[in-house]
Amino acid sequence: MAASTPSKGKAPVYPPLIIHPTLPHKQTFIVLHGRGSNALKFAPPLLAIEFPDGQTLQTALPHAKFIFPTATARKATIFKKKVINQWFDYWSLDNPTEREELQIQGLRETSAYIHDLLEKEIALVGAKNVVLGGLSQGCAASLISLLTWQGEPLAAAFGMCGWIPFRKRMSDIVSPETLGNNGDNDDPDPFARDPKDEAEELTPAAQAVAYLRKELEMDLTSSTSMVFQQIPLFLGHGVEDEQVPFSQGKDARDLLKCIWVDVTWKEYEGLAHWYSSAMLGHLVDWLREKTDWHSWEEPEEESTGQ
Repeated sequence: MAASTPSKGKAPVYPPLIIHPTLPHKQTFIVLHGRGSNALKFAPPLLAIEFPDGQTLQTALPHAKFIFPTATARKATIFKKKVINQWFDYWSLDNPTEREELQIQGLRETSAYIHDLLEKEIALVGAKNVVLGGLSQGCAASLISLLTWQGEPLAAAFGMCGWIPFRKRMSDIVSPETLGNNGDNDDPDPFARDPKDEAEELTPAAQAVAYLRKELEMDLTSSTSMVFQQIPLFLGHGVEDEQVPFSQGKDARDLLKCIWVDVTWKEYEGLAHWYSSAMLGHLVDWLREKTDWHSWEEPEEESTGQ
């Protein structure tokens, strides 16, 4: 099934940084940097860090191509409209529901761009060999891209020290109270189906995704795709994170579990707002469990020199 590309999208003006595999190309990782960074700053230290067993992402995944996009330069409202690289604008994580409208344009455009990258890599290696992830705001953008993805199920997705935009409103839709009373209340349901529709009533999880697509001004299809429920997700977060509070990472985890995402959660004592050797090592171990890539078992081959 082909992915549905959101309308009104545009690609960043910067070409992505592509790190070719050291062995024949079999997998692709698309990894998004945090706010104010770029691919050239983000990629080298991420790829160089050694896991506890001495490996790196490149040595552990020699068949993987790594794509590092750079976010569009946008005006950051909270910084008096200073122009920085960011996947979307937002006000403050101290109160995530404040001025949420600032996020809409960037999230819509970024999701369209990420979906396009996914489609291109799927055409090369197949959906079950493509992984999407990100750090901080890149994590937030990748999660929204994941929830609005309507193509084939990916191999996996991951996020580090991130959060989910519009989480509160989506959580309200899938809250235990909503689930307990089937959403019945005195107010009209904004997601109610036309009685003439033959399709079944949307589940709370589907309602939450339909709300997200509507908020981002994306095309609303006759049936809401829930393909993200077939994509395993790894989330890691530092307990000492002050930039994206640890509590927001847990809130994201809880929402995703409520909408039936296969989430694996790892928290790291003493870690602030960044990744760590242990986190990346856990990510690779988790990928071994969640994927059936035959290359895991292959003996090392001579480098292609790419």
